[in-house]
Amino acid sequence: MSRQNKRCCGVTTIIYGIVLIAVVTCIGCKKRPEEPTQTKHHPEQVQSKPVTENIGESAKTDTNVPAIATIPKVRLYDVIKAARTWQPVYTSLYRKPAPDFILADITGKVHKLSDYRGKDVLLIFWATWCPPCRMEVPDLIELRRTVSEDKLAMLAISNERPDVVKKFVADQMINYTIFLDKGNMPAPFGFMRIYRTTGVPCSFFINAEGKIKLAASGLLSLDEIKAILQAE
Repeated sequence: MSRQNKRCCGVTTIIYGIVLIAVVTCIGCKKRPEEPTQTKHHPEQVQSKPVTENIGESAKTDTNVPAIATIPKVRLYDVIKAARTWQPVYTSLYRKPAPDFILADITGKVHKLSDYRGKDVLLIFWATWCPPCRMEVPDLIELRRTVSEDKLAMLAISNERPDVVKKFVADQMINYTIFLDKGNMPAPFGFMRIYRTTGVPCSFFINAEGKIKLAASGLLSLDEIKAILQAE
């Protein structure tokens, strides 16, 4: 190879190398698609919140601060709609005064329904031989334990023999008042009347004004009883 050709090849090689280096350099400087764009902030553009900011005012204007949730009131309609093991009965008597009656409890003490005016009354018709009635007992015991007698009277009525009822009450350690129906209660009350009409257990919720709020036939849970008592 001549000296001139060698010189041309050397120059070509140098030029090719310079071009290759430039191309590689340009490719390396391009931002990768996955890299986020970084914005430079000038110090004079950054504003920080003062330490003495009013927290109450911030909560009003900041949409990220959740508002204090208000506790919704329970509606009686919603409680009834959610019922699965019971149903409302005697609906024509709702908001009407409950008929007054006089009964003796298993200790012999005489009670009058109207004496409980000013507090809620839960009137339960039940029997020791009734499986759903027996299932309700622990919840009723818990209700009596947790709700003051000043706010709620719990009156359970059966028509069985006194010795049978007393033994059951003692065995279960029932802490609410138990009555024995002698067959002279006014309608719609009366164990046999209710047993033949809707069955037992059957519970009447009577408000502080002495009016029937709800009558429920079937098994009520503790939560459902509390919801009915609180419902409007």
